[in-house]
Amino acid sequence: MRLTPSSFKTSKGRSRIRVIGLLILITAVGIGAYWWLTAKLSVPMPLYQTEGIEKKAVTTLPPSQPSKTSDSSEENKVVMVSPQKQQLIGVKTEPATIRDLTHTIRTVGQVEVDERRLTHMHTKLDGWVQDLYVKFTGEQVRKDQKLFEIYSPELVSTQEEYLLALKAVKSLGDSEFPEIAQNAKSLLEVTRQRFSLWDITPDHIRDLEQTGEVLRTLPLHAPSSGYVLQMAVREGMHVTPATELYTLADLSSVWVLADVYEYEIPLVELGQEATMTLSYFPAQAFTGKVTYVYPVLETKTRTVKVRFELPNPGWKIKPGMFANVDLQIPRGKRLVVPTTAVLDSGTEQLVFIDQGQGMFEPRKVTVGVQTRDGYEIVDGITTGELVVTRGNFLVDSESNLKAATEMMMPGMEMGKKEKTEQSGSMPGMQH
Repeated sequence: MRLTPSSFKTSKGRSRIRVIGLLILITAVGIGAYWWLTAKLSVPMPLYQTEGIEKKAVTTLPPSQPSKTSDSSEENKVVMVSPQKQQLIGVKTEPATIRDLTHTIRTVGQVEVDERRLTHMHTKLDGWVQDLYVKFTGEQVRKDQKLFEIYSPELVSTQEEYLLALKAVKSLGDSEFPEIAQNAKSLLEVTRQRFSLWDITPDHIRDLEQTGEVLRTLPLHAPSSGYVLQMAVREGMHVTPATELYTLADLSSVWVLADVYEYEIPLVELGQEATMTLSYFPAQAFTGKVTYVYPVLETKTRTVKVRFELPNPGWKIKPGMFANVDLQIPRGKRLVVPTTAVLDSGTEQLVFIDQGQGMFEPRKVTVGVQTRDGYEIVDGITTGELVVTRGNFLVDSESNLKAATEMMMPGMEMGKKEKTEQSGSMPGMQH
């Protein structure tokens, strides 16, 4: 075939048309792919509406900045649980009520001797122990009971001096020399004072005056009733004023020292009554009062010693026993919810409020003291609101699942909204 200039121009024009058509096709495919990817990945882009000839841009917000709607943040936290699921997990509710609140401190204490009722016995004479009457630790003694007798050479000589002074006073009382009579009376009085300093009772002095016989040994008596806690005296021992002979304890009243946790100490006040039971008397309760709160905190247990004082009729309660202590502290009328209603994460406390129709709202609360069966609510809910008391852990898991879903798939929800807006606002888009 022979090519002419006119046929060459015709072939060249057709090739140009094919190239232009191919470019138009590629452009159309690219635009279509771009719109498809935008809708699929929820990438924010300007949308245009055609109103006559004008074009108005409607800008959508990115997923990280959701637009404000009429729904509040509290409504977004509400979780819905169907009646079937509530029955399955056993959801139960109770109203928050105002009632008399009593905080109970339960602890264990140990019976101790009242330190104010301890007696440490010493003699004020040097001598030797003879005729020991109270012979073992733990023995019960009565006030003025004989404990032992002591032989002291100094005591014997003082008795002899006293008898001589007494005889001199009697013989020189009518003397014509008043100075001599006065000296005899002074000697008698000095000897009597020496007996008093040695704790020799007046009845022994009267016996000495009446009989005129010098006692070789002198009995020592118990200054109070009680039990012998310690004993360091035996027959034949040489004792001095530094020797502690007996330690006596009056157990008509005893102490109970109990450990109270650090956070409960502000609730403890002097004079509060406590009930105590002992395994030795399981059917009998004893009543004591708070008499002292010790000023030192035990760092290992984070507790403080609290002292209770209680009467001990018949000396039934014995030092060393353990006692269960219940201290009831009235708190007045407070807003209270059951203990099971409060979910404690360690950093915050949460309750679920039943709003009806299967809707449950998580609510942060501020709690006060905890009793045996309830929490004091300081802030967060009001009287009469229904709180979940059973199954709240599963309701909490439903709430957490909803929150996790909203956090993980915000783009999907936004993409759905954008598709709806596009389908409703661009029915007649022109290219």
